Amino acid sequence: MSEKMAMLQTEVFVETQERLGALEWWRHALSHGGINTLPLPERVVEGLAKLKPRLIRIFLQEHFNVYPERGRFDWSLLDPFMAALARTGAKVVAAITIKPKVLYPKVDHSIWRPTDWSEWQRVIREMVKRYSVEKEIVSHWEVGNETDIGENGGSPYLIPDPKKYLEYYTNTIKAVLDAWPAAKVGGPAACWVDNEPLPGLVKLCRETKTQLDFISWHLYSDDASRHALGVEKGKELLRDWPGTRPEMFITEWSKSFDKLSYEDLAFEPRRGAIIAACALAMTDAGLDWSFYYHVWDQTFYSEPFRPFFSEAGIHMMETHWNRIPHRFGFFGVGEEVRPQYFVYQMLSRLGEERISAKVEGDGLRALAARGDGHVGLMLVNLVEENDVILRCAQDDKEGSGGEVLRCAQDDKCGGRVVTAHFSRLSHGRKMLTVCRIDDGKRWDAGALELTPVERREVWTSDEFHCQVYLPGDSVAVVRLEEVG
Repeated sequence: MSEKMAMLQTEVFVETQERLGALEWWRHALSHGGINTLPLPERVVEGLAKLKPRLIRIFLQEHFNVYPERGRFDWSLLDPFMAALARTGAKVVAAITIKPKVLYPKVDHSIWRPTDWSEWQRVIREMVKRYSVEKEIVSHWEVGNETDIGENGGSPYLIPDPKKYLEYYTNTIKAVLDAWPAAKVGGPAACWVDNEPLPGLVKLCRETKTQLDFISWHLYSDDASRHALGVEKGKELLRDWPGTRPEMFITEWSKSFDKLSYEDLAFEPRRGAIIAACALAMTDAGLDWSFYYHVWDQTFYSEPFRPFFSEAGIHMMETHWNRIPHRFGFFGVGEEVRPQYFVYQMLSRLGEERISAKVEGDGLRALAARGDGHVGLMLVNLVEENDVILRCAQDDKEGSGGEVLRCAQDDKCGGRVVTAHFSRLSHGRKMLTVCRIDDGKRWDAGALELTPVERREVWTSDEFHCQVYLPGDSVAVVRLEEVG
């Protein structure tokens, strides 16, 4: 008992009347695809619909084979794929990564210029007409994907030079805007905000007054501060933009790539804590939109890629998705739900208006909001030095069970008690609910709902406080809701 009493304690102060503006949690959107042509399963569609996403970014990959021969279009694979996305309630940001054989007869990701620009523009116009005008699914058109690294980024275009990318971009968006003048266009979906052709594109579009509604980049990192840095760098890149500045789209982001990949890792609460910490850091940095990659893990089928990918590229894709898969999805290949899904569920239900939440001390992130009749507080306890836990686990394997017990009670392993102080509350009965993402898998997988670790009626006066335990690498939401 004395050891537990000595556990690290953290104070969080929520001022419910200190209003900081709208909490636009929906700016944390979603990203999906690029692996195969399978539409989202209904369980995944229904799960996403519960989160009410506003945007989902996808790849219009060549494996959809929309232009199999000159003069003929085939929408049989892409239509059901797009229809499933539409059923989530979100609009689509479509990354153009098609490479029809009739316009690109040679498989080579460094070949970016089609054999016939007018025919290329015809293909783009027809695609925009179908999915932005007739079906009203796509609202934004992103030109390319990771054009700074080509096939290593999962798509068949390598265009690191800004001037060459601008030629590809301007010829492509001309067709997009001809088909639908209201379209939002942008790119180049670089691997990082500093990578060319992104900085050069911004400069050239500014000089030539070329339409650029958004810039886009990607990041896979466990470091929340680096995700925030990307937003700050994006702001600087667009500083003094004449007129309405382009929005910043992080069209793919996630945790870093793991060297190991086995099923158990996909359910570790640390993954949820990383995603939550990064999302909160980007919110504080003032992001426009982030797109978590990705929605549903997929199997890579090599044959549909062979007409437009090199053998080296196919081997890379097989490694990334079949042999050592990243398991980033909200849902696994078998539609099993993962911790990251519930991080977004927490965000979506926190409240519409951000209020002040101040943490006393280091090592904890907090975000508070208020909604209709409730106040919510999200707490993220991400342990930065996880190697301490790993060393303890190794000691345990060698028989030092006592050492592990002592480490589990040590604040270096991350466990802490948070005292949440709420001030300027309304007087009366409230329901206190605490939900937590930890290694206990505290959710109903069928209903896709979190299972509370605590739920009780309380009476609040002007001030109320409660204590919540957060193990290392966990996320929790404390909710005070008015009772009838």
